[in-house]
Amino acid sequence: MGRVHSLLLVALSLPQIAIFAQTSGQANTQTPPPASQPQQLTLAQAESIAVANQPRILAARLRALSAAQRTREARSGLLPTIAFNATGVAVADTGTSTAAGALTTSSISDRFACGGNLVQLITDFGRTSALVASQRSLATAQQDRTTLTTAMVRLDVRTAYFQVMGAEAVLHAAREAQANRALISRQIGALAQSQLRSTVDVSFAGVLESEAELAVVQAESAVEQERDHLATAMGENQPITAPLVEEPLPATLPLDASTFLADGLAQRADLSEAVSRQQAANRYAAAERRLSYPTLNALGAAGSIPYRDHTLHDSYAAAGFNLNIPVFNGGLFAARRTEADLEAKARTRDTEELQLEVSEQVRNQWVRANEAFRSLEVSARLVAQSKEALRLAQARYDAGLGSIVELNQAQLTETSSEITAASANYDYLTRRAELDFAAGLLN
Repeated sequence: MGRVHSLLLVALSLPQIAIFAQTSGQANTQTPPPASQPQQLTLAQAESIAVANQPRILAARLRALSAAQRTREARSGLLPTIAFNATGVAVADTGTSTAAGALTTSSISDRFACGGNLVQLITDFGRTSALVASQRSLATAQQDRTTLTTAMVRLDVRTAYFQVMGAEAVLHAAREAQANRALISRQIGALAQSQLRSTVDVSFAGVLESEAELAVVQAESAVEQERDHLATAMGENQPITAPLVEEPLPATLPLDASTFLADGLAQRADLSEAVSRQQAANRYAAAERRLSYPTLNALGAAGSIPYRDHTLHDSYAAAGFNLNIPVFNGGLFAARRTEADLEAKARTRDTEELQLEVSEQVRNQWVRANEAFRSLEVSARLVAQSKEALRLAQARYDAGLGSIVELNQAQLTETSSEITAASANYDYLTRRAELDFAAGLLN
């Protein structure tokens, strides 16, 4: 949750956001929206909008449809090819019977003929079938790419959603600090008029009040930026203004990453894509190995010749076959076969490498999520301790035993602990989302 951490660090570096009074501890409390504001937005609704609108997903779906058409293109080689032809020749020289070049004797005669030709592959020893299987595997790989794109968009939405809530937690703390700094400033001013506090305390309180106001301005800007980022993740052109609904914390993590690791190896869409591309490469290599095999085609032609030389029939029909046996082509087929075999072996190694990466990612994300989960209890305890320290510092200051600097430090520590607790919640939610993505659970 890098962006939220940056916001929290900015807030923690400014003493102006210290909270004098006891805060509610609810990090995502927002100012009540006006009546014209849209309804609340849940994480599930945000993901649904993103899946429907995100251009990345729409482009991936179109590419999947395009890949399916390439399968049809390859399969067309197994079906017959039928063509209609019409040929006419006129103004031929009288008595012409032969010609040089590409025109045969019949081409010189005045005539008009129309008919059709048919070519049907009988066998190429499975080469076309292997090409069809290869394209089918590539189409499956593109579908897996669409699934992966969807999972990435869902992860982006979840991350942006929690970043908005984290930024609003900082804004809530900054507003609370501003209100309490103003209260302190007024109280110290009144005491100074009664000569119970020095002008130094008054000046210091005024500085802290101004810094708290500046923190509110910066926090409001950060919230707007994070909401813009959420809109982009959702595929929306306008900023998201609806209040976000708090997401409950996920269930307790398992004791180890084995369950997530099994899910990742079985469900990761990019790993499935790599396997499909490996299969496509193997099938294409099989097709290239059959380049040197003979090809047998059946041929047929039929038509009529309404305008012709009187010595010819008024129709024609013929059937035959063509057997093509490759003999020598300068090593072209051998080079293509070797290239395809090497590419298939390389795809196998790519798949193995990705399996290692997926395993590492799942383990690392589990460790990060477990760290965030363990931080929840510690941060809650830190909040309780800092509240008690603030109470004692307030009592010392009221009794004239402590300085305003000491009180300010206690306030800053209490505010920092509140923000740390909120950060822990959103860190855990974000890291669980990253763990779910690594395990393929966002497909």
